[in-house]
Amino acid sequence: MTSDVPSTADIQLIQQCIPHRYPFLLVDRVEDIRAKEFAKGIKMVTMNEPHFQGHFPGLPIMPGVTIIEAMAQTSAVMVSLSLGLVGSGAVVYFMGIDSAKFRRKVVPGDVLELHVTTIRGGAKVWKFDGRAMVGDQLACEATFMAMIDVTGGKG
Repeated sequence: MTSDVPSTADIQLIQQCIPHRYPFLLVDRVEDIRAKEFAKGIKMVTMNEPHFQGHFPGLPIMPGVTIIEAMAQTSAVMVSLSLGLVGSGAVVYFMGIDSAKFRRKVVPGDVLELHVTTIRGGAKVWKFDGRAMVGDQLACEATFMAMIDVTGGKG
């Protein structure tokens, strides 16, 4: 039931919702969760992340694909909570990324806010509008689709 959906998810609840772990868990907290509609993920960007070793040495910039992945993980937490899939082992797979645009570098020390809004939701296929913000500056925007596999990749 959507009335039982919490409005926030800490790291322990996030890990019950999605299978991602270090070094590919890219969301630290999810706030403002509105069941099946919206969520805001928070990613604390630190120099300790492994992608900064090679992207780019001496000029650490968070890769655009990881920003989009962080938006996708935020939406997966919202969907998992909305559909009662916590602890089920369900997995979310990308189906498509449309019209991705990068507007600002994301660097260590930034607090990345990941705003995801459901465009279309269903039992399996969902479409989202994502906006990644650093303060009041737009860093990335994308539309993406995902499939929810409730078998956890076993079916």
